[in-house]
Amino acid sequence: MPSKASGDSNGLIVVELYQSQGCSSCPPANAALNAIAARSDVIALSFAVTYWDRLGWKDIFGDPAYTKRQYAYASALGNNGVYTPQVVLNGRRAIVGNRPGELERAVAATRDLSGGPSIDVNSGSVAIGAGNGNGDVLLIRYDPRNHDVAIRTGENGGRQLPHRNIVRQLVKLGKWDGNSVIYKLPVNPNIAWQSAILVQSKQTGPILAAKKL
Repeated sequence: MPSKASGDSNGLIVVELYQSQGCSSCPPANAALNAIAARSDVIALSFAVTYWDRLGWKDIFGDPAYTKRQYAYASALGNNGVYTPQVVLNGRRAIVGNRPGELERAVAATRDLSGGPSIDVNSGSVAIGAGNGNGDVLLIRYDPRNHDVAIRTGENGGRQLPHRNIVRQLVKLGKWDGNSVIYKLPVNPNIAWQSAILVQSKQTGPILAAKKL
């Protein structure tokens, strides 16, 4: 797949992995996401959910907000419940993502974002252009560095698991109703974290536009 300019609000594919350090099925999916984490045509995001924490190991990156987002996807995509690992592509389709080559094939088969509103960043603000549709404007901050985490207990006890593009913040900046709108960006609390903007249909529906900042 040809690379796209990383600043484009169209021409990207948003890949969200929902996983937990307490899930024995998740390491292959983590590795698959790590392998595409630096691609310019993909926004790869690893969300650590919390419902595995009760089984002996509390995920050090877990956040109830990420678990809530996955449950919202379950409702939007017509799933009976949540599971890990789960990969959601552009908010439209979900796969398990832990079988060899599964994620790369799914990304190759996914149409990149097009036709959504423009996203422009200037002087600490983000401007969403006019267009068709409505939804939410989300700011996601993630850590692109590799983190090798030693898991001491639980299903992955004794293993060291590498993570990349771990989501550290999920912030709803506001709404987009089809008219142009500007939102101020909050200060990034960690200079190592990278940021992305998503314009997503309401009720955690399809992603309409995305941009790496």
